[in-house]
Amino acid sequence: MQAFLSALAALTRVVDAANEHVGRVAAWLALLMVLLQFVVVVMRYIFGWGFIAMQEGVIYLHATLFLVGAGYTLLHGGHVRVDIFYRDARPRRRALIDLLGVILFLMPVCVIIGWASWPYVGQSWSVFEKSAETSGIPAIYALKSMILAFVVLIAFQGLSLAFHAVLTLAGRQASHDDIAEAGGGTA
Repeated sequence: MQAFLSALAALTRVVDAANEHVGRVAAWLALLMVLLQFVVVVMRYIFGWGFIAMQEGVIYLHATLFLVGAGYTLLHGGHVRVDIFYRDARPRRRALIDLLGVILFLMPVCVIIGWASWPYVGQSWSVFEKSAETSGIPAIYALKSMILAFVVLIAFQGLSLAFHAVLTLAGRQASHDDIAEAGGGTA
């Protein structure tokens, strides 16, 4: 049992570190998006020039930021939670709520989104879907792929959250939220 719990703890560290890295990289997309939007506005309203690819680039960056940043947000407890049950709960009760939330809500939603989006993304890849605009970005298939990246990142982080909960219930470590609140990131 100890070896299993140790393997679980190691796996949570890997998933948490991966989502931490992806989230930090994705955060730079926000700066890039703001700068690109600034350039688009200046070019349009000062010089009278418009570039559809740049305008679409803002949309691509925005979508990518939110979709690939979702796992990072879950890692740091930034998603909506029903605080009436959670806020004043002890670590073991929080762990139980996290575990049930992942099993009953998060994973089924990930499966549904993955299942529903797979043909949508696959169809886009099969024709290398391009922008409807002639001068737009010819890679809508890449943008749609971010939906599947979202599912993978959030599902793995959900599993990590569930594993943190199992470890807490087994008396092995502090809960994920206690670690995040203490500024420790991963256990």
